[in-house]
Amino acid sequence: MMKKFSKLVLLAALCMGSFQCASAQDVIFSQFYANPLYMNPAFAGSKVCPRISLNYRCQWPSLVSAFTTASASYDQYVDPLHGGIGAILMTDRQGDHGALSTSSLAVMYAFRFQLARELWVNAGLKAGIVNTSLNWDALRFPDMIDNVMGFTGMTSAQMPEKTNKWYLDFDAGVLIYGSSWYAGFSAAHLTQPSNGFYGVTELPIKLTGNVGALINIAEEARRTSSLGLGTPVLSPNFIYQYQAGFHYFNYGLYLDWMPFLVGVWFRNGIENADAFIFQVGFQQDYFKIGYSYDVTVSKLSNNTSGAHEVSLGILLPCPEKKHKVKAIRCPSF
Repeated sequence: MMKKFSKLVLLAALCMGSFQCASAQDVIFSQFYANPLYMNPAFAGSKVCPRISLNYRCQWPSLVSAFTTASASYDQYVDPLHGGIGAILMTDRQGDHGALSTSSLAVMYAFRFQLARELWVNAGLKAGIVNTSLNWDALRFPDMIDNVMGFTGMTSAQMPEKTNKWYLDFDAGVLIYGSSWYAGFSAAHLTQPSNGFYGVTELPIKLTGNVGALINIAEEARRTSSLGLGTPVLSPNFIYQYQAGFHYFNYGLYLDWMPFLVGVWFRNGIENADAFIFQVGFQQDYFKIGYSYDVTVSKLSNNTSGAHEVSLGILLPCPEKKHKVKAIRCPSF
């Protein structure tokens, strides 16, 4: 009974924080490269061929699925535009029965140019429209909980005049890459739109930097076993994110041995560790599927049950092109 009550208190505090801050911090995906358009609009068209990416994340399932996020995106390189185009649709639900819901649709364009023989640059822009809605009846506030009677359903909080809000949002990013390495930087919410329900609450800019490499660990770049496994490739990665005074450092290592991929990441802030992330994936021809699990190591570890994330990617056949275009070599998950 006490364990259930403690979870109820924690959920109430989380809902209260989400309600007051109106999602001041963005969703954090653990399969970074399985959802590239979310991380950086400069990834639009990075695989050249048409690409479909589907992602679903359930964070802290012990708290009545307090945070669930789904996204679907499409992108491809377009010869006449000398770059890639893309679109991404996302929906995020926080709290029991989706107390706070956010949906967005964005389009993007990434111009590609070559600086040297083995050096390319992508520069991307993204524009989107966002809707945030509040289900007041589903909110749970701390003053609704009595130590003796439990949940009372009574609160002194005042309902806002509007519980549905629309706003425009803009991102920008750049990628620079060679034949076996890549690095990028992006800035989200450039105009800092207001997304609060009480007065003006600016959505803070989110900064993301990433760098990684692909290291062939086989003696020869050929198939290495009678089982049909591809060349084993190690990929060390580092991703840094900053938003609203919070710093996130993500250190990761993949082993890509076609058709299988395994990976492990560690995420931490300036003072506190957050989670270990374990990933597995399978890729064959134009199809890939991945699963990851976040093992929470912070103070919330006993109440949240980590996070599950699933991704599905489909790379469609390339249309005939007048000029040869090089795809970015980076991890699939």
